[in-house]
Amino acid sequence: MAIRAVLWDIDDTLFDHTSADRAGMARHLAAEGMEEPGESVERSLERWRGITDSQWLRFAAGELDFLGQRRERVRIFTGAELSDAEADAWFERYIAHYQAAWSLFPDSLAALDLLAADYRQAVLSNSSIANQDPKLRALGVRDHFESVLCAVELGVSKPDAAAFHAACAALALDPGEVAYVGNEPDIDAGGAVAAGLAGVWLDRGGVGGRPELVRITDLGQLPAVLRGQSRFGGLSAIR
Repeated sequence: MAIRAVLWDIDDTLFDHTSADRAGMARHLAAEGMEEPGESVERSLERWRGITDSQWLRFAAGELDFLGQRRERVRIFTGAELSDAEADAWFERYIAHYQAAWSLFPDSLAALDLLAADYRQAVLSNSSIANQDPKLRALGVRDHFESVLCAVELGVSKPDAAAFHAACAALALDPGEVAYVGNEPDIDAGGAVAAGLAGVWLDRGGVGGRPELVRITDLGQLPAVLRGQSRFGGLSAIR
């Protein structure tokens, strides 16, 4: 079955979230007077990301709503008993620093433009429309996508097959006609394949080691992979 559409992850796939997160956290900690002696920004980020991951799992399990998981992240990270309003205000100050550092990866816009002639494009993200739609608009790429679907509104997140199937339904395409591109081998590429899509792992760091997945290291490789030949319905792996 020919690939007719490319479904995208956003953070750390098209958008350099890791760099923006690092720069934003450094500025935020300095502004909040939270720089701890002996704790580097990287260590603070490691704590923040670990807390984020654990609270997102609680959100995915239905234990917390979206704002609830965000507030818990702030309370755990700061170690303070904050009211909802105080936690929201802290998070908004952090977000302002994070947004100031937003940028696409250098290869993202060229790939989106090049694929536009031959493939429909959409987004499936484990976030919320409130976060991702303004981000895509600020980065100047929202018009590339027919639809932007996010876990908060769907009520299900990757790698659950229902999330991928919802995105295919929005495109009115069979899963076998859609390729999903993302930076997480299991959540993105692996989840897509399990749901019947063609999955492409964007391994920017060159980690490798997952021979069962179609892998690219740069988005400039994606058009040739989509037009290639392999066991994945027209996709060829770059090892």
